[in-house]
Amino acid sequence: MELGCAAQRDVPQLVTLLGILFAQEAELAPDPGKQRRALEMILADPARARIYVARLEGEVVAMAALHFTTSTAEGGKVAGLEDCIVHPRHRRRGIGKALLAYVLEQARAEGALRVMLLTDGDNTRAQALYRRLGFAPSSMLAMRLKLR
Repeated sequence: MELGCAAQRDVPQLVTLLGILFAQEAELAPDPGKQRRALEMILADPARARIYVARLEGEVVAMAALHFTTSTAEGGKVAGLEDCIVHPRHRRRGIGKALLAYVLEQARAEGALRVMLLTDGDNTRAQALYRRLGFAPSSMLAMRLKLR
């Protein structure tokens, strides 16, 4: 397994993975055009965000994204972890755990002081993995407002 940053050539495989992820999320829906646009924006500006992937024999089988911002509470750089998905054919093999450990290592190397993520309330498998990696539930409540 190879872990590293996504490249432009990976976009079609990333769109497929996001389609799988968004189809299983309660509040999201796949839209390949939107996903492609967003991926290209992320890949064009690595100071703002990065997409990390796991590859098996050249195929992207998992992905996770880090989005950077500055936190006044932490007094510095923090990251949001999004779009964590392992292709269903490759689950339960430790790929997700390895990729997330790598992503957290990269966040530390970038100087991030905290990483936050959101997960579906009923996705207990993912929550168990996040806990094993050191994440703890937050008392903060996620809210959102769609502007368009």
